[in-house]
Parts: sequence; structure tokens; C-alpha cells
Amino acid sequence: MKLYVVPTPVGNLEDMTFRAIRILKSVDLILAEDTRSSAFLLKHFEIKTPMQSHHKFNEHKTVENVVHRIKSGLTVALISDAGTPAISDPGFLLVRQCVENDIEVECLPGATAFVPALVASGLPNDRFCFEGFLPPKKGRQTKFNELKTEQRTIIFYESPFRLVKTLIQLAEFFGNERKASVSREISKIHEEHKHGSLSELAQYYSDFPPKGEIVIIVAGFQE
Repeated sequence: MKLYVVPTPVGNLEDMTFRAIRILKSVDLILAEDTRSSAFLLKHFEIKTPMQSHHKFNEHKTVENVVHRIKSGLTVALISDAGTPAISDPGFLLVRQCVENDIEVECLPGATAFVPALVASGLPNDRFCFEGFLPPKKGRQTKFNELKTEQRTIIFYESPFRLVKTLIQLAEFFGNERKASVSREISKIHEEHKHGSLSELAQYYSDFPPKGEIVIIVAGFQE
């Protein structure tokens, strides 16, 4: 009667831990954000545990049932498409419900995209705030106004299609010369880290449209 939260690679499959493989082989059920993409991962590591879909569109409906099944004796593992579940991915609702029902929750350490991006940025990493994905429309400017005087290093996730727009807006609110870095395709063949001011990065990615998953690291405000 337990929930395991299991990180999966954000890129290179060699980033999978021995412990994660062992846990996924031993549990009764795996909850996967996308069973099709997770099927490739499980096949690669010869994991034959049954899978069930658990994503942001159905988690509100399935949480109660999953908790009931765990309380009835099942051991369950939760995975997302890449990285650590509940970090800008489904998982928080299930973990909270398990905690409230006195179900043991164990989260394995492992892959998270923003940590290598933060370290590789060369910006201060002793204090930082993680903002995940910005609101696509409503509340976006309010969020920028809240953060423009944030003194800690700031971390965002972004899609390649909105990257240039976001960098331009960040430059407008934070200042053109605010230092930043953009990391993409972390732990994959075409991994890239670009450093510069917000305006320089906006210009670069206007000239060279990006692909892949993206992490933006922005220096904190200085008086």
C-alpha cells in the first residue's frame, strides 16, 4: 500500500536509474501521463508492469479511484512523459490525496530539466525561484510585473513556439540587458545552452527558430 513517484529521463535513456527500473518492475500498476510514449520506455528496460493513463485531463476524475485501489493493497508508481512527476506535470493532486489518506508516498530522486539548465547557465544558483510555464494569455503581464524586481534567479519552462515572444516580453519588463540563458534539448543529442542578454537571446532565436523542450534562466533583479 504505497505510491512511488518515479522520475524518467528528460532525454538520454541512460539517465534512468537502476532503482527506478527496479521499482517499476516490482509495483502492481504504473500510472503514466501518456501510455504510448511510456510504452517505449518500458519496452526498452523490459518492464512488463500494467499501465494506466493518468494525465491533466483526467486526473481529477481518477484520483479517488487510484487512492481506493492503493488502500485496498496495490502498490502504484506514477511517471510522467519526462522528468519528475508533479513538476509542471500531473501528480500533485494524487500525492496530496495520498498524504491526506495516510498513504505512504516515496519520491525517487532523478531527472528534472531545470536543474542542469540552472547549473549550466552560469547565473547565481544559491537562491532561485521556479515559475514553470507562464500563463499563455490571461495573467501574463501581471506575472511579469510581480517578477521584475525578484532578486533570486528565475526559472521558466517554455515551448519553442512561444520562446521569442516570451524573451521579447521579458526584455520589455525586466530590461534589455538583463542576463539570461536558454537551454534546450537537455540530455539529448542536440543539447544547447545559449547565454546573453534578454534582447540578444530574443534576436538569436528570431534568426534561428528553436526546436525541443526549453528552459529559460533569468538573472535576478539588482539595485
